[in-house]
Amino acid sequence: MIAHDGMYIDGSWRPAAGTDTIEVVNPADGQVIAAVPAGTAEDVDAAVRAARAALPGWAATAPARRGEHLAALRDALDARREEIAATVTAELGAPVGFAQRVHAGVPVAVAGSYAELAATHAFEERIAHSTVLHEPVGVVGAITPWNYPLHQIVAKVAPALAAGCTVVLKPAEDTPLTAQLFAECVATAGLPAGVVNLVTGLGPVAGRALAEHPGVDLVSFTGSTAVGRTVAAAAGAAVKRVALELGGKSACVVLPGADLTKAVTVTVADVMRNTGQSCNALTRLLVHADRYEEAVRLTAEAARGFVPGDPTDPATRLGPLVSAAQRERVRGYVAKGVEEGARLVEGGPEAPEGLEKGHYVRPTVFADVTPEMTIAQEEIFGPVVSVMKYEDEEEALRIANGTVYGLAGAVWGRDDDHAAAFARRMDTGQVDINGGRFNLLAPFGGHKQSGIGRELGVHGLTEYLQTKSLQF
Repeated sequence: MIAHDGMYIDGSWRPAAGTDTIEVVNPADGQVIAAVPAGTAEDVDAAVRAARAALPGWAATAPARRGEHLAALRDALDARREEIAATVTAELGAPVGFAQRVHAGVPVAVAGSYAELAATHAFEERIAHSTVLHEPVGVVGAITPWNYPLHQIVAKVAPALAAGCTVVLKPAEDTPLTAQLFAECVATAGLPAGVVNLVTGLGPVAGRALAEHPGVDLVSFTGSTAVGRTVAAAAGAAVKRVALELGGKSACVVLPGADLTKAVTVTVADVMRNTGQSCNALTRLLVHADRYEEAVRLTAEAARGFVPGDPTDPATRLGPLVSAAQRERVRGYVAKGVEEGARLVEGGPEAPEGLEKGHYVRPTVFADVTPEMTIAQEEIFGPVVSVMKYEDEEEALRIANGTVYGLAGAVWGRDDDHAAAFARRMDTGQVDINGGRFNLLAPFGGHKQSGIGRELGVHGLTEYLQTKSLQF
């Protein structure tokens, strides 16, 4: 893989301030495939100064013209889909088919949606004798995760640019090559120098420097709830705005009368996508006692269809986890489930046969999981499903709402009205009804400790705007 040995700042690649580097590892075999600079506070400061200098000109650019730049960025990303997908497969381990469809394809659609919104959104409104202006918040510090490395970048950068903000991006250290490809597409699209800047580096160094920098007006972070707390504390100390998309422990509730086979099949596929490394994965499957054992059997059968394998093979549906540390984390949770008395129906903590070298885990299904168990409360971030029993809908609701998280969820009922009535009582930011598809224009974000703010669509755009009222 080709990697830049500098930072993308003020429209060009420039040497890093220090000499430390971060190795990029292929999780399928544990081999080092590249190295990128480990940015310092000095690199972050240079990037923020570039973004601050570019802000007045970009903010003054007509929204329709900003939309044209975003359309050019969309086209640049689209032209390099195959390369982007191959890079994501190499550094994240996502199966190549999923990488092409989702990791490379979805960001193109998101960028396109903001190209349109920039041109059509009402940045002014009249309220009685006042004109209300919706203006860019300023310089945005975007700190993105490794699990959807390009989507999370575009979901922050595109709305920020549409709003008239400038950006300093600090991507996850596990997947920096995808971020460098994004910066190349920024250059290809012809965005003005300093509007988008990239600093690769470690979270406790470059990430902290970005969150604390006085020249940053808003910090947008996606990652774990634990790290989100530190980012929020740093931003709060400087009285700057913060947007957080954090962890989840989402529940799929199968109500009596629903199509159980379809509900289980869709839920298991949801958990297994991206090897379980999705913050909104439906990892708790709640089924009425009358059909519980049938659901356990169906879940185990569905999980067996996801055989871990080489992510470059188009037939592979389940790749490795991103790192050795993540593999050990997931195996630890599986062992914890067994220790606390859950019934291991499928999988387990051992490495899949023949795949001991990479960061692989077995797709795992637990039954007899009770709400107080660790695997029912904490985010595992791996291909692990917990099948849970309930006696009536009120108990199902208590279990579904009974974690500190509230990012996503799903309900299957005998009809949409039945399922939607239950979904309205779930304390979570997004709920799929009877297999409803993900909507890139609908707001995405969580309740409780799953975060603050929303991404995607017009709600994602407004996160990067502030209001000013003119009274006449």
